Amino acid sequence: MTRHQKRLSAPNAWPVERKTQTFTVKAGAGPHGEAGVPLLILLRDVLGYVDSKKEARYALNEGAVLVNGDAVSDEQRPVGMFDILAFTEREEYYRVFPEEGGRLALTPIDADSADSRLGKIVRKQDVSGGATQLTLHDGANVRLDEGGDEYSTKDSLVVDNETKEIVAHFPYEEGALVTAIDGTHSGEIGEVDEITITAGSGDNTVIVETDDGAFETIEDYVVVIDENFVADEDEDGGDDE
Repeated sequence: MTRHQKRLSAPNAWPVERKTQTFTVKAGAGPHGEAGVPLLILLRDVLGYVDSKKEARYALNEGAVLVNGDAVSDEQRPVGMFDILAFTEREEYYRVFPEEGGRLALTPIDADSADSRLGKIVRKQDVSGGATQLTLHDGANVRLDEGGDEYSTKDSLVVDNETKEIVAHFPYEEGALVTAIDGTHSGEIGEVDEITITAGSGDNTVIVETDDGAFETIEDYVVVIDENFVADEDEDGGDDE
């Protein structure tokens, strides 16, 4: 099986130049499915910390690059939406966040924010022993021995990177703060004004109020977030001025 991916056919979320070269590295098996960006692309093409796969492997073998609190040694490890990327020696921390066009970008955050990550609940099921299992957007599972009734699909959780325990819960409902992760409004942040349930097999839709007006998108394209994401965006905007 080839270890390369043609740039022109790479997922839209990948932050790579499409026409500079023919191939780029292929994502390995892991979280986020096909949308996961190989760690090498972030290290080389986005951050410019390495110039080659060999340099990336050397840096990763030092154990100073963490994804969601765990040291990573595989340069093909997929990294995706809301993952936390930490460079311990540099004391630099980033959250993977969607921007315009659906491409994934790295948003600088502080060390405290890097201790946990956001996850959207995409599946909820009862498992053995009367427990509840919540599956997040990246494939991670959270098991609850009790209290599972308060969680629903489309809600968001904040999970501690070390203990893997839930530290915050944000229900998907009118008034919730959300960001669009796909479609023409990807990266925009606002509050849910109205949720429309579509009969049959059609997509449910949601109207989101923003500082600049409002937009409508399908329900699957929004994720509930917390106010820390708005602070991150404000800080980034201030740095650009």
